[in-house]
Amino acid sequence: MSTTRPCPPPGDPGPGAGGAASSGMPGASGTPAAAGAPAVSGAPGTSAAPAASGASGTPSTPGASSPEASSAYAPPGSVRRLHLVGVPGAVPMSRDFTRQALYDWGWLPAAGADHRAAAEDVLLVVSELVTNACLHADGPEELRVSCAGKVLRLEVVDLGAGAPAPRTPHRGGRPGGHGMFIVQRLCLDWGVVRNEGGAGKTVWAELAAPG
Repeated sequence: MSTTRPCPPPGDPGPGAGGAASSGMPGASGTPAAAGAPAVSGAPGTSAAPAASGASGTPSTPGASSPEASSAYAPPGSVRRLHLVGVPGAVPMSRDFTRQALYDWGWLPAAGADHRAAAEDVLLVVSELVTNACLHADGPEELRVSCAGKVLRLEVVDLGAGAPAPRTPHRGGRPGGHGMFIVQRLCLDWGVVRNEGGAGKTVWAELAAPG
């Protein structure tokens, strides 16, 4: 079945102007990644994401002070971007990057089991989206993590032509389709936005904040 559909409007106009997404995305930082290390940027009006180390991909210590850390949720329009072109270890680096955003935005440290489960769901979905881009789309170009109220949005940009789809009906013993099945089960919604200018797409997913 087709999973390509336009972005929903909750608190976010969608990836890029006009819904287009590519390596030259409108609104992206436009700064090429330095050799051996991904470029990291924050949206205007928000604290910049901590720079990731080119060797280990480990962000700054979780829970470090930031202008956003004192609020329960990130201010509307908070966006973090991680450029992943040619970066080794894209999946663990993306998880570390997202985990740091969760600390800065008040999702972590978890106040209870529900909060902890919500944060783990976010990290699992990040892993699945980035892994899918690595396996089926010649690698991810950029990860975007944004928060609007109590909805967290994940976007993975790649240049792949295919559309990810969960295997339906899902059978655990059959190969393929498991990652997107997980995404479908854990997320409020998800979909694909094609790049209007040519090859490439953005796979997005939205999850609810705990509480």
